[in-house]
Amino acid sequence: MSLSDVSLKAQTPNFSQVEFRAALGMFATGVTIVTARTAEGELLGLTANSFNSVSLDPPLVLWSLARAAASLSAFSAGSHYAINILGADQHDLARRFAAKDVDRFADVAFVQGVGGAPLLSGAAATFECFNRSRYEEGDHVIFVGEVERCSHRAGASPLLFHGGKFYTEHPL
Repeated sequence: MSLSDVSLKAQTPNFSQVEFRAALGMFATGVTIVTARTAEGELLGLTANSFNSVSLDPPLVLWSLARAAASLSAFSAGSHYAINILGADQHDLARRFAAKDVDRFADVAFVQGVGGAPLLSGAAATFECFNRSRYEEGDHVIFVGEVERCSHRAGASPLLFHGGKFYTEHPL
């Protein structure tokens, strides 16, 4: 095959969105709740498993949010947000922050972080981020955060998500 035989654009997928989601579900991820506070003081929070490290120097992380999300404009406009990595004992919080039409912060313990973003008590780790940049790709927006502060709970077992179910780690 020569270089001239290679297309300069992606071929049309030969799979459905359902098949794509099922294949993506085979990649085990951690579970996070991304939080922020609007300029008006409203608390925002949502469950996300689209979290990843980007760079150590400067310290950068990323996460993505659907363009259709009601909170997209608030997260886009805000200067700061926090990424709370959930511990294995926090699966109920993951479900609550993924639900619609509920008071997600009712009876949830947290402290205020940089820029007012809530840091959830009991999280396995937290990353307090400056909202550095955003990239629109497909049906999502990728947020890149510059980490200003981070902390972790030594020995915490992470909450994992795989194949549509929650798990916790089991060392080999």
